[in-house]
Amino acid sequence: MKSNVLTIIKKEFSRVFNDRQLTFTTIIMPGLIIYFVYSLMGDAANKMAQSDREENISMQVENLPQSMAQAFNFFGNNVTVAEGSFGEAEIAELKDKTVNRVLVRFPVQFDSIVNAYDPMQGQLAPNVEVYYNSTNTATQRIYSMVCGVLDNYEKSISNRFDINRADSEEMRFNQADDEKVSGMILSKILPLLILMMVFSGVMSIAQTSIAGEKERGTIATLLITPMRREELALGKILSISGIGLLSALSSFIGILLSLPKLISANGGGDLVSFNYGTSDLVVLLLVILTSALIMTAVISLLSTIAKDVRNAGTLCLPVMFGIMFICLISMFQNNVSDSLVYDIIPFYNSITVLTALFQHEMHMINAVVAIGANIFYTVFAVWVLTKLFNNEKVMFSR
Repeated sequence: MKSNVLTIIKKEFSRVFNDRQLTFTTIIMPGLIIYFVYSLMGDAANKMAQSDREENISMQVENLPQSMAQAFNFFGNNVTVAEGSFGEAEIAELKDKTVNRVLVRFPVQFDSIVNAYDPMQGQLAPNVEVYYNSTNTATQRIYSMVCGVLDNYEKSISNRFDINRADSEEMRFNQADDEKVSGMILSKILPLLILMMVFSGVMSIAQTSIAGEKERGTIATLLITPMRREELALGKILSISGIGLLSALSSFIGILLSLPKLISANGGGDLVSFNYGTSDLVVLLLVILTSALIMTAVISLLSTIAKDVRNAGTLCLPVMFGIMFICLISMFQNNVSDSLVYDIIPFYNSITVLTALFQHEMHMINAVVAIGANIFYTVFAVWVLTKLFNNEKVMFSR
């Protein structure tokens, strides 16, 4: 049995690796595409933010009060602040997003009005008008800075108490560990990406390996050999899983290499760090491996039922959407359940284990049950696939 299974595995591997174009598109290209696309997104965001900081902005302030004069002179060298009145014509010019200007209007005698204002009298508070164009990212940034200055001034004149004022560097109000914060970020991103990469890598190979051979008629040659049908089924699943894992590994490397640029583009470069032990990495590898096995088994079953490659792709779509739906649900869950019931649900068990692993809250018993369940479902699928291979009506339907 072992030699026959290895023969099938060698056949599938040689079919992929002897075809340079198929090797490149299946294994190498996914990682390259992800790396270049994500890196370009990160670089573009960084360049946009840098250009906003370097772009010259003019700010016209009407009725600038003495109390705010000093604060409005510290917006940066590229921001020119000028006092003067403006009207509807100047405001209308801001509709053109190429106009790098912000208009600020204070009430006349602003300081006196603020000092005399009593919120208990039910009167409207003094209003500061800030006109800008939100489609111009440079003026949007200056608008946010103006609002920050005004908020700080409002707090300074009516500050009755503080919230979480750190009187020393040792004071820490957020009691979450840094690695837990990092793990929370990773648990929202990586489980979905990992499973979808594994699924896409497996699906591209499984469809052509079984449905493709049915369409070409070459599956009949394998079925008339002395090889047992379960050996053929097991060899197909193991070989397809191996190739799919290589494709997923390529995509995973692409994500790891491009992730720092994406994170830095969002200002989170110091938030995410990989701090996991050997046991975590072993569990991660086993979960990915067994997930690839069960995905391969499901896609192989659908490809066996399908009449051709196109029909196989249609049948696999609901499975792909189902996995995406499960992944998206897990992204909005704050707490990971440690109930063993969830660890026997196909696909969902892999998601919960990966999420708990990245959040540093994984229990080994949950991981063992999930991995064992994936192996059991794979063995069951091999048994069903063997039955299908023995069904002449299914195997020769075209």
